[in-house]
Amino acid sequence: MNDRTKTADIQAKPLPMSPAELIEYGYETPDFVLVTGDAYIDHPSFGTAIIGRVLFAHGYSVGIIAQPDWRKPSSFTVFGTPKLGFLVNSGNMDSMVNHYTSAKRPRSEDAYTPGGKRGKRPDRAVKVYCKCIRDLFPDSPIIIGGIEASLRRFAHYDYWADKVFPSILIDADADLLIYGMGERQIVEVADALSGGLNIRDISYINGTAYRADNLDRVYEYKLIESFDEVANDKIAYCKAFMSQYREQNAICGQCLVQKHGNEYVVVNPPALPLSTEEMDEVYDLPYTRLPHPKYTEHIPALDEVRFSLTSCRGCFGQCSFCALTFHQGRIIQARSHESLIREAKLMTMHPDFRGYIHDVGGPSANFRQPACSKQLTKGVCKDKSCLGFAPCKNLQVDHRDYVELLRKLRSIPNVKKVFIRSGIRYDYLMYDKNDAFINELIKYHVSGQLKVAPEHIDDHVLELMGKPGGELYDRFVNKYNSINKKLGLDQYIVPYFMSSHPGSTLNSAIALAEYLKRTGQRPEQVQDFYPTPGTLSTCMFYTGLDPRNMKPVYVPKSPEEKAMQRALMQFFIPKNRPLVRKALRLADRDDLIGSGKSCLVPGEAAERAMNEKRSAAGSAASSRTRKGNSSSKKRVLPKDNRIKKR
Repeated sequence: MNDRTKTADIQAKPLPMSPAELIEYGYETPDFVLVTGDAYIDHPSFGTAIIGRVLFAHGYSVGIIAQPDWRKPSSFTVFGTPKLGFLVNSGNMDSMVNHYTSAKRPRSEDAYTPGGKRGKRPDRAVKVYCKCIRDLFPDSPIIIGGIEASLRRFAHYDYWADKVFPSILIDADADLLIYGMGERQIVEVADALSGGLNIRDISYINGTAYRADNLDRVYEYKLIESFDEVANDKIAYCKAFMSQYREQNAICGQCLVQKHGNEYVVVNPPALPLSTEEMDEVYDLPYTRLPHPKYTEHIPALDEVRFSLTSCRGCFGQCSFCALTFHQGRIIQARSHESLIREAKLMTMHPDFRGYIHDVGGPSANFRQPACSKQLTKGVCKDKSCLGFAPCKNLQVDHRDYVELLRKLRSIPNVKKVFIRSGIRYDYLMYDKNDAFINELIKYHVSGQLKVAPEHIDDHVLELMGKPGGELYDRFVNKYNSINKKLGLDQYIVPYFMSSHPGSTLNSAIALAEYLKRTGQRPEQVQDFYPTPGTLSTCMFYTGLDPRNMKPVYVPKSPEEKAMQRALMQFFIPKNRPLVRKALRLADRDDLIGSGKSCLVPGEAAERAMNEKRSAAGSAASSRTRKGNSSSKKRVLPKDNRIKKR
C-alpha cells in the first residue's frame, strides 16, 4: 500500500456524515463523497467503512451519504461538489438480492437499515444513485464498486428482469468500476486523480474496468463476445462467460474487452491479493465498530459480526452457485495471528461483550493458506478445481495454523468461548489426515449445532454444483457423531440443502427427500437456487448449457416445479403433502405415498381420516375445557382470602 503521510488525526470516531463532522477532521470539502445503500456502520465487516478508513489513512478525506432518498436531489448535495469524485456502492449486498427472495417476492425486512425497515434504497441502487449524481454533478467523476458493481462488470443475465443487461459501467453511466475488495485500487485511483490525471485516462490499474471509444491504447487484450451477441445467442453467452471465468486470475489473467454498441468495456486483470501485512493494516485501522451515532434504531446486520473476526478472504472451493470466485478470487489472503489477537482484545473491552467471540473465519472458515504453493507465483488453474466434486492431486491440506490461532484466541483473558459460524468446508476437513482440527472444533468451537452445506445428495447435481459427492458427507456425519460421543457431547449438524439447482430433476429432489427420511433429518430452512450475476450456475440457468463442456443441463424453471422440489425437501410438513403427492405421481413414484416405512406422505384418504380424528379430538378437548371453565367459576375465593393469597 501507499505510505502517503496522513493529513488528518484519525482517532476512533466515526467518519463524517455531515459538513460539520468533516470540519472536525480538518476539511471543508471532501476529496470524495461516498454514496452507499446501507446505513453506515464503522466496522471492518462493512465495505463502506473499510474504503472510507483506507482513504483517510492515505491522506484523502471522505464524506459519507448513507441511504440517500433518490427521489430528493438534496439528499446527494450534502457535501456539495467533491474535489476528486463520487464513490458509489449499493451496500454489503446486491440491492436486488436484498429486496427480493429467490421467488421474486419482496422481502419484509432489510437488515442493513435502522429498525430493519425495507424501502430505504432503490432497486438496482448503483444505477439509480449514479443517475441522480450525474444529473446534479455532470462534471464530477463517478467511480462504482462493491458487490453489485463488481459482479455486473460484463454484460450479464438479470434474473429479476429475465434478460441480459449491459455492463453496469455503461448502464449506470459511470466513469470507472472497481471490482473485488478494492483497497489497493481505491488508493491508486485517488493518487491518480490527485495528481491531475483525467478519470478517462485511468486505464492501467488492475482490478478496474473502464470505457473506451476505441482500442488504440489497449494492449494485450482478448476481445470476447459483444453485448449484442450475448444478449441474442446463448452459446455466445457461454463463451463470453468462460473467458471471464478463466481469466479471473491476478497473477496471469488477461485484459478482457467487450463491445457495447459504439463503446468498449475494458476489464483489466484482477488486482493482486493483499499480503498478510496489508490485510493487517486494513483491519488495524481505528474503527469504532459501532453504527454512526446519528442512528437511534438498532441495525440488525451488526448483530452477527460485532464480535466476529475476519481471518481470511478468498475461496478456492469454487461452488458453482457462489460469486466469491468472481469477486474475491481463489487465492486465500490471511491476517496474522497478532492482528486478530489485537482485535479480539479490543472486543473484550466493549461494554456489551459477554465473553463470546461469535466467529473466526471468512468465506470458508478453515482456509488459511493457498490451495497449493504454485498459486502465488503462477496463478490459479484455468480449467481445474482445487476442491469441487473431487480434490486436485496438488491440494495441500493443512489446519495447523488455524488450530494454533484458535488456541491463542481461547487463551485471551475474558474470552469464555470462541465459536466458528462461517461455513466449514467439511470436504477439506475430511481430506486432512491429522484429526487435531476436527477434535478441537467439536470440543471447543461448536455452539451445540454445526452448520455445514452439503447442498444435495445426488452426485450428478453435486458435480454441477462443484460440491463433493454424497458419500463424503455421510462419512463426515459419522465421524462428527463418533467424536461427539467419545467426548460425551450432545451436538448436532445443521445441514443446508438447495432445491431447483440446474441439473436437479424431480427424481433428484425425490432422492434427496428419501435420504432425509432415511437419516431422520428435517431441514428447518430450504434455499431455492437463486440466479445472481457472476456465477457458473446462473450461466447454466439462463442458457441450459454447462459452459465448461457445452452439454445440455436440465433447468427447473416453472414456479410449480420449483415449489414441488422445495416441498419434497420438507415433506414432513402437513401443508406440503398435496405438492409432494403431485410430484411423486408425476415421477411415477406412487410407492412413496402411503403408510409404509419408506413412504414420504400418506394418501389422501388416510390424511382425511387423520384430520377427522384430530378434529374430533380437538372438539372433545374444547368441550372439556368449556366445562372446566364453567365449573371453576363457582369456586371463587372470598375477597379476604384472595388478598392473603397475594
